[in-house]
Amino acid sequence: MANELELEAARAASQRAGEAAMRYWRTGIQADDKSDDSPVTAADRECERIIVQELCARFPDDGILGEEGAEKKSANGRRWIVDPIDGTRDFVRGNHAWCNLIALEDNGEIVLGVAGFPARKDTYWASAGAGAWRDGERIRVSGIKDVSRSVLCVNSFNHIWRRSFSRHLIEWMRGFWAVRSLGGAADAIHVCSGMAEAWIQEAGKPWDFAVWKILAEESGGRYFNFDGGNSIYAGDCVICVPPLETLMRRFVAS
Repeated sequence: MANELELEAARAASQRAGEAAMRYWRTGIQADDKSDDSPVTAADRECERIIVQELCARFPDDGILGEEGAEKKSANGRRWIVDPIDGTRDFVRGNHAWCNLIALEDNGEIVLGVAGFPARKDTYWASAGAGAWRDGERIRVSGIKDVSRSVLCVNSFNHIWRRSFSRHLIEWMRGFWAVRSLGGAADAIHVCSGMAEAWIQEAGKPWDFAVWKILAEESGGRYFNFDGGNSIYAGDCVICVPPLETLMRRFVAS
């Protein structure tokens, strides 16, 4: 299981990668399109290299799975899952909503996660059984129970039409106090830290979900997939406060 040594290493790698990313971000950078039309920059590649180098030096038997192609087989059942810049579209447009994501998977379970937001000068982390934190201060999901007082976050509106529930989405959203779409990382951390009550993410990869799974669970929230499972490999996810779990499960399964 993860311990303080792994958490220290992940936070250090996040900080180093964040410093490198900020050097690009301050001066502006052009992005190339990958095969799935998502953008990638030189900063993405350099930051992944920094993170992977740091983790491999500290934990040579651990595996690696990185968004930008880094991959190493595990010799011990543990694997680091890395997104060097989550929110590259935000990164290249010069806003603050991007971050780096580093998670540790131990025999199929996410046991540690770090999300570093360099432009916002915030770092969030969680480890199994030890709670969720922002720069040393404990974070928790909100205590709101009523949908009419809840903030809903929804991403990927340009793709969500592929889901059957999209036919009812606009009408359904009317029941919430407010609806936001700030971007995956920003919306997810809003739920984990008590500023929103639910997040729907229509599509993503393991590196998009791994950190948010443990941050949600350790902050007292719920994490699940549209099909009712709780995998980081299902390609979608919902995070919400416990009182909204039944409502959210029913809607995304419809």
